[in-house]
Amino acid sequence: MYSSNANIDAARKRLIEIIKYRSFQNGNKIKLSSGRSSQFYFDMKPTMLNPEGSYLIGLLILDLIKSDNAELIGGLEMGAVPLATAISVVSYLQNSPIPAFFVRKQAKEYGMQLELEGFSTGETIERKSVVIVEDVTTTGKSALRAINSVSNAGGKVAAVASIVDREEGAHETFLKAGVPFKHVLSLKDFN
Repeated sequence: MYSSNANIDAARKRLIEIIKYRSFQNGNKIKLSSGRSSQFYFDMKPTMLNPEGSYLIGLLILDLIKSDNAELIGGLEMGAVPLATAISVVSYLQNSPIPAFFVRKQAKEYGMQLELEGFSTGETIERKSVVIVEDVTTTGKSALRAINSVSNAGGKVAAVASIVDREEGAHETFLKAGVPFKHVLSLKDFN
């Protein structure tokens, strides 16, 4: 449906429209997960949980990370759960399936007490090439937590990919961590 470069551009434009309608607020200052306040706020869940939005996000991030040879895709709960799932489903539809996982902010205190979720018995993240995903990136601290968890479990982080980069320090954070950072959109796409 959106396979050529022209179609990828059309998918990107359509995603901007959906985000503006479903997920973007401009006006009152709102506190971000980074602790900063901004008049520009993205609540990506309404877009990520919308069928068209989810498909376009999966398609565009897959296009963005195609050279990273990801064997797994995931990130920090909550935002990365629908995001990694969308990317995984679209990868399957493109006959190049990439399984998804997520990192808990805190390991459960019951059951298997896992920090990394999505693996069945015998599956592991060890020595696998992983792309960490985020819905909105500000400073990069949330993704850095996921990077550390994946690295501590033996995974190799190939890149971080975000739907929207707020351009408030994430690039520098990932540069220091030695991890390439990619994003589909930036804050200036919404000004």
